[in-house]
Amino acid sequence: MYWFFVKLLGPIARHRINPTTEGVRNIPSNGGGIIAANHLAVIDDALLPLTCPRMIHFMGKAEYFEGKGLKGKFKKWWFTSVGVFPVDRSGGSKALGALNHARKIIEDGELFGIHIEGTRSPDGKLYRGHTGAARLAFETGCPIVPTAIIGSDKVQKVGQIIPDKGHTKVIYGTPIEVERKPSDEVTREDLRELTDRVTQAIQRMSGQEYVDEYAQAVKERLKKERANAE
Repeated sequence: MYWFFVKLLGPIARHRINPTTEGVRNIPSNGGGIIAANHLAVIDDALLPLTCPRMIHFMGKAEYFEGKGLKGKFKKWWFTSVGVFPVDRSGGSKALGALNHARKIIEDGELFGIHIEGTRSPDGKLYRGHTGAARLAFETGCPIVPTAIIGSDKVQKVGQIIPDKGHTKVIYGTPIEVERKPSDEVTREDLRELTDRVTQAIQRMSGQEYVDEYAQAVKERLKKERANAE
């Protein structure tokens, strides 16, 4: 169903958000790989399939798969049919199942897509990357393709369902080759160094201001500030 939706809805989406692409040649033509991107808007998960010649598998928050009634069943069917699988974003051991699934996808020679910040940017800035992509790369020995999404937050504001007409861009950067390591030999320093390399590559392409803080923490702080103001 992935390609059915891309082919069916792709022309409509392209007409509305006008995506241009650079660096498609940097996407591995075969074998496993990680597309590691920034995250500005909900439509980012449409922009990548629209601009990538290969299928990309994504994680989706578990709530998408847990809804009740007809609407809940439809959402679960929709996300499953287009290659999205659930992840518990509360962290820790609860996310291990999703990471194991992602590792299998990569080892099967497919592409796995991930937003390295873990959530959408609250203000268009680029935030500190999580190390999940780096861990998967070390465990599988696959390359990471740093990917910059530009302009999606301008055509789709927070809370907006249908994007405005406008222009977007996706830049696929030079792949970062990673040597496979046994999981017990991968250190925190290894994970942070590789994650920061990916984040810096995205920042150079996107031109975003970088903030060395997790976006989730910023969102929580802003939420508390709004609650206190009320």
